[in-house]
Amino acid sequence: MMISRLGLAMTFALLSATPGLAAGKRGNADLRRFCSGDAATFCGDLDPHSKKMDACFAAHRRELSDNCRRAIDAYQARGGK
Repeated sequence: MMISRLGLAMTFALLSATPGLAAGKRGNADLRRFCSGDAATFCGDLDPHSKKMDACFAAHRRELSDNCRRAIDAYQARGGK
């Protein structure tokens, strides 16, 4: 479990630091900023850019932090941008 969380944290850090790599991936800076902790807690073994991550976040919607829920809502309101 610790390895999965470390790997996820490294993935988010890498994507945040290298916009060129993030360009082909889903998500945005607000999602990385406000949801990385929730992703590690509830969905740590999943690829953050997969549909499985979306399903995990949906399954844990009520448990997500307020900031993460707001970031998801804003991302979806902008059509995934």
